[in-house]
Amino acid sequence: MTAGLVLVATPIGNLGDLSPRAVEALSGADVIACEDTRRTRQLLAHSGIKTPRLVVVNDHTEAARVRDVIGLLDAGSRIAVITDAGTPGISDPGVRLVAAAAAAGHRVEVVPGPSALIAALVVSGLPTGRFCFEGFLPRKGAARTARLEALRTEARTTVVYEAPHRVRRTVADLCGALGPLRRVAIVRELTKLHEETWRGSLGDAAAHLAAEPRGEYVLVIDGVPPPGPPADDVVEAALRTELDAGADKKAAIAAVAGRLGLPKRHVYQIALGVR
Repeated sequence: MTAGLVLVATPIGNLGDLSPRAVEALSGADVIACEDTRRTRQLLAHSGIKTPRLVVVNDHTEAARVRDVIGLLDAGSRIAVITDAGTPGISDPGVRLVAAAAAAGHRVEVVPGPSALIAALVVSGLPTGRFCFEGFLPRKGAARTARLEALRTEARTTVVYEAPHRVRRTVADLCGALGPLRRVAIVRELTKLHEETWRGSLGDAAAHLAAEPRGEYVLVIDGVPPPGPPADDVVEAALRTELDAGADKKAAIAAVAGRLGLPKRHVYQIALGVR
């Protein structure tokens, strides 16, 4: 196979989700960069793949391993990058390796597959046309507060990862920042035996999490609802401002309708009562 870096998505729970292309990529790799050698050997053994050289690349070692990996690529190696579960680079190691390999002019490929982000999004029942991914929220301090405030006004569906021992606090903080009525889907243990999706409001989510949370969680949060049309008194005040500035009624109606995004007929009806 051609030398280069290939990102290989691996199962997030069900080993049956390892694709034939992923098996082929792992079988053909000279080196596998992985988070945990023990888990990687288990995956390879399950798939009948002979274990090649393994290089540990995790959150603690990725920055230091970049030079080693680039050296192997320079020597003509084909290196597969995997994480313990899911797609490399999505809240997992891989970003630095890809950036460095691309900057050095090496070929970078991907074998797509399982991703908790996409799986949770599509089963949530919330809008999928536009979404943002927050990964794990900052654990404390000003950074967490700022991120929660940003989500308060986020119009897109938001996906957040969380660990079982922190999920209650995160849901409570989201409820406080976004309000108890905001819709949420709480997805747990994706593709595993006890997979579960709960749908409701942030205000009701605490009761759902009353039992001791177990497994990895993905929270899918609805965007802020679009603002409703301005009240009639707001439209009337805008009309009076235009009229007081010297505009005739026809021009005032056109100006207010355009500024407030309202049909001219609706503004006209309100203008009939303005003296």
